[in-house]
Amino acid sequence: MKKADTLIKALTFDVFGTVVDWRTTVIEEASRIGRTKCLNVDWSGFADAWRAGYRQAMDRVRRGELPWMNLDAIHGMLLDRLLAELDIAGMTEAEKERINRVWHRLKAWPDSVSGLARLRKRFIVAALSNGNMALLTNLSKNAGLSWDCILSAELARHYKTDNEVYRMAADLLELQPEQVMMVAAHKEDLRAAQAIGFKTAFVLRPLEYGPEGRPDLEPDPAFDIVASDFHDLAEKLGA
Repeated sequence: MKKADTLIKALTFDVFGTVVDWRTTVIEEASRIGRTKCLNVDWSGFADAWRAGYRQAMDRVRRGELPWMNLDAIHGMLLDRLLAELDIAGMTEAEKERINRVWHRLKAWPDSVSGLARLRKRFIVAALSNGNMALLTNLSKNAGLSWDCILSAELARHYKTDNEVYRMAADLLELQPEQVMMVAAHKEDLRAAQAIGFKTAFVLRPLEYGPEGRPDLEPDPAFDIVASDFHDLAEKLGA
Protein backbone atom coordinates (compact mmCIF):
# COMPACT_ATOMS: atom_id res chain seq x y z
CA MET A 1 0.00 0.00 0.00
CA LYS A 2 1.30 3.44 -0.89
CA LYS A 3 2.43 5.72 1.90
CA ALA A 4 -0.18 8.30 0.86
CA ASP A 5 -2.93 5.79 1.63
CA THR A 6 -2.30 6.26 5.36
CA LEU A 7 -3.86 9.74 4.96
CA ILE A 8 -7.23 8.37 3.86
CA LYS A 9 -10.03 9.33 6.24
CA ALA A 10 -13.12 8.55 4.18
CA LEU A 11 -14.28 6.16 1.49
CA THR A 12 -17.01 7.35 -0.89
CA PHE A 13 -18.86 4.66 -2.80
CA ASP A 14 -20.57 4.63 -6.13
CA VAL A 15 -23.78 2.67 -5.50
CA PHE A 16 -25.43 1.35 -8.70
CA GLY A 17 -23.37 -1.59 -9.87
CA THR A 18 -20.67 -1.15 -7.24
CA VAL A 19 -22.68 -1.76 -4.07
CA VAL A 20 -25.96 -3.09 -5.45
CA ASP A 21 -26.93 -5.45 -8.28
CA TRP A 22 -29.34 -3.21 -10.17
CA ARG A 23 -29.79 -5.48 -13.18
CA THR A 24 -30.96 -8.64 -11.41
CA THR A 25 -33.43 -6.74 -9.24
CA VAL A 26 -34.94 -4.80 -12.14
CA ILE A 27 -35.34 -7.99 -14.20
CA GLU A 28 -36.97 -9.89 -11.30
CA GLU A 29 -39.47 -7.18 -10.41
CA ALA A 30 -40.36 -6.25 -13.99
CA SER A 31 -40.82 -9.95 -14.83
CA ARG A 32 -43.15 -10.38 -11.86
CA ILE A 33 -45.41 -7.57 -13.03
CA GLY A 34 -45.13 -8.84 -16.60
CA ARG A 35 -46.44 -12.25 -15.57
CA THR A 36 -49.46 -10.73 -13.87
CA LYS A 37 -50.20 -8.72 -17.04
CA CYS A 38 -49.43 -11.66 -19.39
CA LEU A 39 -46.74 -9.63 -21.18
CA ASN A 40 -44.26 -11.36 -23.47
CA VAL A 41 -41.20 -9.12 -23.06
CA ASP A 42 -37.44 -9.67 -22.96
CA TRP A 43 -37.04 -8.26 -19.47
CA SER A 44 -33.26 -8.58 -19.55
CA GLY A 45 -33.18 -6.35 -22.63
CA PHE A 46 -35.70 -4.05 -20.92
CA ALA A 47 -33.41 -3.62 -17.92
CA ASP A 48 -30.35 -2.98 -20.08
CA ALA A 49 -32.17 -0.43 -22.24
CA TRP A 50 -33.52 1.39 -19.19
CA ARG A 51 -30.06 1.66 -17.66
CA ALA A 52 -28.48 2.77 -20.95
CA GLY A 53 -31.12 5.47 -21.36
CA TYR A 54 -30.45 6.77 -17.85
CA ARG A 55 -26.84 7.50 -18.69
CA GLN A 56 -27.81 9.37 -21.86
CA ALA A 57 -30.51 11.42 -20.11
CA MET A 58 -28.24 12.21 -17.18
CA ASP A 59 -25.59 13.49 -19.59
CA ARG A 60 -28.19 15.74 -21.23
CA VAL A 61 -28.93 17.23 -17.79
CA ARG A 62 -25.20 17.65 -17.18
CA ARG A 63 -24.83 19.53 -20.48
CA GLY A 64 -27.84 21.75 -19.76
CA GLU A 65 -29.96 20.27 -22.56
CA LEU A 66 -32.56 19.22 -19.99
CA PRO A 67 -33.49 21.13 -16.82
CA TRP A 68 -32.35 19.71 -13.50
CA MET A 69 -34.38 16.67 -12.50
CA ASN A 70 -33.60 14.03 -9.93
CA LEU A 71 -33.00 10.40 -10.77
CA ASP A 72 -36.55 9.28 -9.98
CA ALA A 73 -37.81 11.79 -12.55
CA ILE A 74 -35.24 10.67 -15.11
CA HIS A 75 -36.15 7.02 -14.58
CA GLY A 76 -39.85 7.82 -14.91
CA MET A 77 -39.35 9.75 -18.14
CA LEU A 78 -37.31 6.91 -19.60
CA LEU A 79 -39.79 4.28 -18.43
CA ASP A 80 -42.66 5.98 -20.27
CA ARG A 81 -40.53 6.16 -23.41
CA LEU A 82 -39.42 2.53 -23.12
CA LEU A 83 -42.95 1.21 -22.59
CA ALA A 84 -44.04 3.06 -25.74
CA GLU A 85 -41.07 1.80 -27.78
CA LEU A 86 -41.74 -1.80 -26.73
CA ASP A 87 -45.50 -1.41 -27.27
CA ILE A 88 -46.21 -2.40 -23.67
CA ALA A 89 -49.75 -1.24 -22.95
CA GLY A 90 -52.29 -1.76 -20.19
CA MET A 91 -50.22 -0.78 -17.16
CA THR A 92 -51.92 1.37 -14.57
CA GLU A 93 -50.19 4.43 -13.18
CA ALA A 94 -49.74 2.55 -9.89
CA GLU A 95 -48.01 -0.30 -11.70
CA LYS A 96 -45.75 2.12 -13.55
CA GLU A 97 -44.89 3.83 -10.28
CA ARG A 98 -44.07 0.49 -8.67
CA ILE A 99 -41.75 -0.43 -11.52
CA ASN A 100 -40.11 3.00 -11.43
CA ARG A 101 -39.45 2.65 -7.72
CA VAL A 102 -37.68 -0.67 -8.19
CA TRP A 103 -34.51 1.45 -7.99
CA HIS A 104 -35.41 2.07 -4.34
CA ARG A 105 -35.37 -1.70 -3.68
CA LEU A 106 -32.17 -2.93 -5.32
CA LYS A 107 -30.41 -5.89 -3.74
CA ALA A 108 -26.84 -5.64 -2.49
CA TRP A 109 -23.98 -7.73 -3.82
CA PRO A 110 -23.22 -10.60 -1.40
CA ASP A 111 -20.13 -8.90 0.08
CA SER A 112 -21.56 -5.39 0.36
CA VAL A 113 -23.27 -5.39 3.76
CA SER A 114 -20.50 -7.14 5.68
CA GLY A 115 -17.76 -5.42 3.68
CA LEU A 116 -19.09 -1.94 4.39
CA ALA A 117 -19.49 -2.77 8.09
CA ARG A 118 -15.87 -3.92 8.20
CA LEU A 119 -14.59 -0.79 6.45
CA ARG A 120 -16.61 1.47 8.77
CA LYS A 121 -14.52 0.30 11.71
CA ARG A 122 -11.58 2.26 10.32
CA PHE A 123 -12.93 4.82 7.86
CA ILE A 124 -15.82 7.19 7.34
CA VAL A 125 -17.97 5.35 4.80
CA ALA A 126 -20.34 7.34 2.60
CA ALA A 127 -22.51 6.72 -0.42
CA LEU A 128 -21.66 9.12 -3.27
CA SER A 129 -24.23 8.41 -5.93
CA ASN A 130 -26.31 9.99 -8.67
CA GLY A 131 -29.37 8.60 -6.92
CA ASN A 132 -31.56 11.17 -5.19
CA MET A 133 -31.74 11.32 -1.40
CA ALA A 134 -35.08 9.52 -1.02
CA LEU A 135 -33.99 6.77 -3.43
CA LEU A 136 -30.66 6.20 -1.66
CA THR A 137 -32.26 6.28 1.79
CA ASN A 138 -34.92 3.72 0.85
CA LEU A 139 -32.45 1.55 -1.06
CA SER A 140 -29.98 1.51 1.85
CA LYS A 141 -32.64 0.68 4.42
CA ASN A 142 -34.10 -2.08 2.23
CA ALA A 143 -30.71 -3.66 1.46
CA GLY A 144 -29.36 -3.30 5.01
CA LEU A 145 -26.51 -0.98 3.97
CA SER A 146 -24.90 0.86 6.85
CA TRP A 147 -23.38 4.24 5.94
CA ASP A 148 -21.96 7.03 8.06
CA CYS A 149 -23.72 9.38 5.66
CA ILE A 150 -25.39 9.52 2.26
CA LEU A 151 -24.07 12.11 -0.19
CA SER A 152 -26.37 12.42 -3.17
CA ALA A 153 -25.50 14.28 -6.35
CA GLU A 154 -28.88 15.92 -5.79
CA LEU A 155 -27.22 18.03 -3.07
CA ALA A 156 -24.89 19.56 -5.65
CA ARG A 157 -27.53 19.66 -8.41
CA HIS A 158 -24.96 18.08 -10.68
CA TYR A 159 -24.37 14.50 -11.76
CA LYS A 160 -21.17 12.52 -11.74
CA THR A 161 -18.80 12.84 -13.47
CA ASP A 162 -19.04 16.63 -12.90
CA ASN A 163 -16.30 17.91 -10.59
CA GLU A 164 -18.90 19.61 -8.41
CA VAL A 165 -20.16 16.28 -7.05
CA TYR A 166 -16.76 15.12 -5.80
CA ARG A 167 -15.86 18.56 -4.44
CA MET A 168 -19.19 18.67 -2.62
CA ALA A 169 -18.40 15.35 -0.93
CA ALA A 170 -14.97 16.46 0.27
CA ASP A 171 -16.31 19.83 1.43
CA LEU A 172 -19.23 18.35 3.38
CA LEU A 173 -16.90 15.85 5.06
CA GLU A 174 -14.48 18.72 5.81
CA LEU A 175 -11.64 16.78 4.23
CA GLN A 176 -9.03 17.51 1.61
CA PRO A 177 -9.57 15.56 -1.65
CA GLU A 178 -6.46 13.45 -1.02
CA GLN A 179 -8.00 12.27 2.26
CA VAL A 180 -10.92 10.70 0.38
CA MET A 181 -10.89 7.49 -1.65
CA MET A 182 -13.53 6.98 -4.34
CA VAL A 183 -14.64 3.34 -4.61
CA ALA A 184 -16.33 2.31 -7.84
CA ALA A 185 -16.70 -0.42 -10.43
CA HIS A 186 -16.64 2.18 -13.22
CA LYS A 187 -13.44 3.72 -14.49
CA GLU A 188 -14.94 7.02 -15.63
CA ASP A 189 -16.17 7.67 -12.08
CA LEU A 190 -12.73 6.95 -10.64
CA ARG A 191 -10.89 9.04 -13.20
CA ALA A 192 -13.17 12.03 -12.56
CA ALA A 193 -12.63 11.74 -8.80
CA GLN A 194 -8.90 11.30 -9.34
CA ALA A 195 -8.78 14.48 -11.40
CA ILE A 196 -9.62 16.59 -8.34
CA GLY A 197 -7.25 14.69 -6.05
CA PHE A 198 -9.23 11.74 -4.66
CA LYS A 199 -7.52 8.40 -4.15
CA THR A 200 -9.17 5.60 -6.11
CA ALA A 201 -10.18 1.97 -5.61
CA PHE A 202 -11.43 -0.06 -8.56
CA VAL A 203 -13.72 -2.89 -7.42
CA LEU A 204 -14.41 -5.60 -9.98
CA ARG A 205 -18.07 -6.43 -10.56
CA PRO A 206 -17.93 -8.84 -13.53
CA LEU A 207 -21.66 -9.65 -13.35
CA GLU A 208 -23.02 -6.09 -13.30
CA TYR A 209 -24.35 -6.49 -16.84
CA GLY A 210 -25.22 -10.18 -16.46
CA PRO A 211 -23.38 -13.36 -17.45
CA GLU A 212 -23.20 -12.21 -21.08
CA GLY A 213 -22.01 -8.71 -20.21
CA ARG A 214 -18.56 -7.45 -21.07
CA PRO A 215 -17.57 -4.85 -18.48
CA ASP A 216 -14.10 -3.30 -18.65
CA LEU A 217 -12.22 -5.19 -15.92
CA GLU A 218 -8.69 -4.40 -17.08
CA PRO A 219 -6.77 -2.89 -14.12
CA ASP A 220 -5.53 0.65 -14.63
CA PRO A 221 -2.14 1.27 -12.99
CA ALA A 222 -3.25 4.84 -12.27
CA PHE A 223 -5.72 3.57 -9.65
CA ASP A 224 -4.39 3.19 -6.12
CA ILE A 225 -6.12 -0.14 -5.43
CA VAL A 226 -7.77 -2.85 -7.50
CA ALA A 227 -9.97 -5.18 -5.42
CA SER A 228 -12.10 -8.22 -6.18
CA ASP A 229 -14.75 -7.21 -3.61
CA PHE A 230 -15.20 -5.11 -0.47
CA HIS A 231 -13.46 -7.62 1.79
CA ASP A 232 -10.44 -7.63 -0.51
CA LEU A 233 -10.55 -3.83 -0.41
CA ALA A 234 -10.62 -3.94 3.40
CA GLU A 235 -7.60 -6.26 3.44
CA LYS A 236 -5.65 -3.96 1.15
CA LEU A 237 -6.53 -0.93 3.29
CA GLY A 238 -5.62 -2.72 6.51
CA ALA A 239 -9.18 -2.68 7.84
